Amino acid sequence: MSKHEHFIPADDYETIRAAIAYLSETGAEEVDIERFARSLNLNTRQLTDLFRRWCGLSPKSFAQAVALDHAKRLLAEKASVLSTTYEVGLSSTSRLHDLFVTYEAMPPGAFRQKGEGLDMVWGIAQSPFGYAVLVVTDWGLAGISFADELSGVPAAFEDLRARWPNAKFRRDDAKLAPIAARVFDPKRWSADKPVRVVLIGTDFEVQVWETLLKIPFGKAATYQSVAERIGRPSAARAVGAAIGKNPVSFVVPCHRVVGSSGALTGYRWGVPRKRAMLGWEAGMVAG
Repeated sequence: MSKHEHFIPADDYETIRAAIAYLSETGAEEVDIERFARSLNLNTRQLTDLFRRWCGLSPKSFAQAVALDHAKRLLAEKASVLSTTYEVGLSSTSRLHDLFVTYEAMPPGAFRQKGEGLDMVWGIAQSPFGYAVLVVTDWGLAGISFADELSGVPAAFEDLRARWPNAKFRRDDAKLAPIAARVFDPKRWSADKPVRVVLIGTDFEVQVWETLLKIPFGKAATYQSVAERIGRPSAARAVGAAIGKNPVSFVVPCHRVVGSSGALTGYRWGVPRKRAMLGWEAGMVAG
């Protein structure tokens, strides 16, 4: 477990998840931290320390970071984010906190053949957002899904396996551990050793996923702006469907896409987890 010592323990994430659910339903100005901490069998200091350890923000600051007005500000600040040219495959920020990614799109045949001929390794790792199920190929990271508890891992794995039913899968947690560390530990994000991602989907889906990789860390874009970026301004609904099929959650940042009003719309792994990711990123940028 030495490779995972920097991750928040799974039982701590359960507390974070409960807190996010509460904070998401309560206005930032209405949060009663003392009362809420007691409901989790913690005192205010313990809850605050847990949040700061997890994302670098206090519970109240986190609540503000996932509020609707914050999402609106993100959109206002970067209204033209997808019309700006970024180096392909890299999302950038004025700070050093960033996930450096290189990617390769598999030939469409690999998708049509449902993974036939592909050898895939899968495994489980802890992450700041619960248990992560990762799938890799010789070309790079092909999938990330999430589970709140170990009992949910089989379903999270099946979500990925079903995308490429003709591929061969074997489990190797040890092989996946260093990849998970480079994905989820900001201290290991480095342009010198980027995370290599392989995108396997239809031509349209891959085009959408490539565009997601250009949304800067800690910022947001709308479904409409993504559609406009790929030259399909009337295809926002189809873009939403493609985003929902994104197999490489978090690394290909579909959580950074919000409704035109700034509302956090559906997310395959739950809106609370989407809030968790956006709030966690806000803490990284604030730090």
